[in-house]
Amino acid sequence: MDLGRIGVWSWSFGKEPAEVAEVAAELEELGYGALWFPNRPQIFELAGQILGATRRIVAATGIASIWTHSPEDVARAHRELTRTYPGRFLLGLGVSHAHVVDREQPGRYSRPLTRMREYLDRLDRLAEPVPREERALAALGPRMLELARDRTAGAHPYLVTVEHSRRARELLGPGRLLAPEQSVVLETDPARARAVARQHLAMYLQAPNYTNNWLRLGFMPGDLENGGSDRLVDEVVAWGDLEAIRNRVERHLEAGADHVCIQVATAAGRATPPREEWRRLAALLG
Repeated sequence: MDLGRIGVWSWSFGKEPAEVAEVAAELEELGYGALWFPNRPQIFELAGQILGATRRIVAATGIASIWTHSPEDVARAHRELTRTYPGRFLLGLGVSHAHVVDREQPGRYSRPLTRMREYLDRLDRLAEPVPREERALAALGPRMLELARDRTAGAHPYLVTVEHSRRARELLGPGRLLAPEQSVVLETDPARARAVARQHLAMYLQAPNYTNNWLRLGFMPGDLENGGSDRLVDEVVAWGDLEAIRNRVERHLEAGADHVCIQVATAAGRATPPREEWRRLAALLG
């Protein structure tokens, strides 16, 4: 499966199917290799809309939550998508977060690594399982990275630093996919750039999966306070001109990443696709 070197990660590609199709077609024309999108009830319908509007781009779930989508439903959706669009759908699976999973059923979220292992076992026992090379795991910590290495094509780490990519490659070894997400802000003024970055990071600073990972990477508890220290913001979110963004992407690739999916953060928030920023960032693809 060819993801290319750079893809797009986004909460939204449009509100209506026609807009999604238009945006996906333009992103393919610009040269991006894959489009990534987070969990939602209609996640596979969105994948189909993207694939139906394009010719070569890969649609990748980043991620489909194992608490939302059963192995049976996932395998069925994968089968339908790959029969129509062979080699163009990557199933990213993840354990999500306790505060999200427990919202409707308190106490449901427990032993995430074990639950993911059990989920993969169920998936593999189906008559038509999802092939290993067409699935990946959202993986931050060492044990989930090892599971991604042993049971899937590789890992899709989210909100990570270049140092995490280096460590992840060491754990995954050669031949396993490493596709980190990289948040970016196209703004050269430090104060404005960091303000947008902190707005982007606000909800993640309440999620232990991310904060624990940052602490493993050497950040201190104080780095997580008051919207995040400048050091945390600068290492997790790349900001500046195109050359600064290019440099961060190249550093991930040099550290062992195969593919970097760029998530644009803007002052407007997540609801509106940042189409102008994607057009500017396409200069990185040359």
